Amino acid sequence: MAKKVKTYIKLTIPAGSATAAPPVGPALGQHGLPIMEFVKAFNEKTQDKQGNILPVVITVYEDRTFSFITKEPPVAEMIKKALNLEKGSGKALKEPVGTLTLSQIKQIAEAKLPDLNTKNVEAAVKIVEGTARSMGVKIGG
Repeated sequence: MAKKVKTYIKLTIPAGSATAAPPVGPALGQHGLPIMEFVKAFNEKTQDKQGNILPVVITVYEDRTFSFITKEPPVAEMIKKALNLEKGSGKALKEPVGTLTLSQIKQIAEAKLPDLNTKNVEAAVKIVEGTARSMGVKIGG
């Protein structure tokens, strides 16, 4: 028989460097989960993605055990990485912060495809373009 799910916890944690400090400790502690066990497992699983910020969904079971899945970094993070940006523009339309090429957009869309609510690369490209525009990133070439 399958275990009963108590709740889901969604966090965004730097890959390979989770610690028991907030947000991880308090989020897991309130459900009585072994915090260090999660930290160790998460860091081992995400060691190769160091430098990225990853969303993680932790499934908490009634018997105080857990499982988790990691997702790809948020599209905005991927765009910032592609353009070496600290952050997006505060005034998206007035002050552009950079330009993404169509091939960069396609790369980001393909990398993020498993997490998006589409299986169509063209639709994924549109999602990435929308995020880029809202960050003040121009689309060119």
